[in-house]
Amino acid sequence: MSRLPDPGFWTGKRVFLTGHTGFKGSWARLWLTRMGARVTGYALRPDAAPSLHDLVGAASGLETETIADIRDQATLRSALEDCDPEIILHMAAQPLVRKSYAAPTETFEVNVMGTVNLLEAARSLKALRALLVVTTDKVYGNDETGRHFVETDRLGGHDPYSGSKAAAELVVSTYRDAFFRAGVARIATARGGNVLGGGDFSQDRIVPDIVRAAMAGKPLDIRNPYATRPWQHVLDCLNGYLLFSEALFLGHVDEDSLNFGPSLSEPQMPVGVVASAVNMAMGLTVPWRDVSSCDQPREMQTLGLDPDRAARTLGWHARLSQLQTMEWTAQWYDGWRKGAAARDLSLLQIEEFTKGF
Repeated sequence: MSRLPDPGFWTGKRVFLTGHTGFKGSWARLWLTRMGARVTGYALRPDAAPSLHDLVGAASGLETETIADIRDQATLRSALEDCDPEIILHMAAQPLVRKSYAAPTETFEVNVMGTVNLLEAARSLKALRALLVVTTDKVYGNDETGRHFVETDRLGGHDPYSGSKAAAELVVSTYRDAFFRAGVARIATARGGNVLGGGDFSQDRIVPDIVRAAMAGKPLDIRNPYATRPWQHVLDCLNGYLLFSEALFLGHVDEDSLNFGPSLSEPQMPVGVVASAVNMAMGLTVPWRDVSSCDQPREMQTLGLDPDRAARTLGWHARLSQLQTMEWTAQWYDGWRKGAAARDLSLLQIEEFTKGF
């Protein structure tokens, strides 16, 4: 069983959370504030409607929030100085592969220069002790062999999103060596797998697409039904980020990057199998169609992460199997479709997750 974040550690900590209006950011804000952290949010307004950020109460629980672009250097620096954070968790990003093909310049500006802006402003923060930059499982130079990537593997990217996140990894490495090695603040990157969980309403994500298809009474189009991904629940992923942040703050790890993904003992699950499993768990009968033969931007067919280093250094393991991940996700959406409050559903799952079920 994986370790969990220590509420005693987080109580009263000043945390600067970028991307707090997004799917993972909204879950992170709920968990952090539940543990007593003093969270300052910085992000754009949600681009999905509905959004988990709004459903759980927008700025509820935050010390303050700034609705602004990570590319706005002056506003970002001012927000950081006002917060004077002890910990920064950087999640703000352009996170979609297909959008990166349509808007490559924006993707590189947000994911690369946004990270530069954050690190540059962070250099002058006196109280800062830990800075974790969230990238992705897609930072590796994927050779499509189906093997599970380890942290020392070559970085790369066959699409603008993956390439921008790999470039962000190099930015962090450069700033760490040039400006942070001699200081008290530790900076690192976290590479999470494909995340599932309630409250994701983004475009081009498998579970939100299922929910939208069900509510519209239409079949689901799947671009790559046979592609495999390292599926994990959002709480498992965030558990890794929070444990890593704690360890950086306390000086308990020397790792510059860690992978967070499902156990290697679990089989690689294709997208189509996930769609069918979530359908079944929600009691739906949404048919899906294979549209991979249509004119689609290139996406990798195989992707896997080796999370062994996170297990050894942090005591982190995925607490939910991939099937449990789909069941928990389905329970959230099923409850929400039937009228339950998103905030209540989310806090209940955080409570169950941290109890160890």
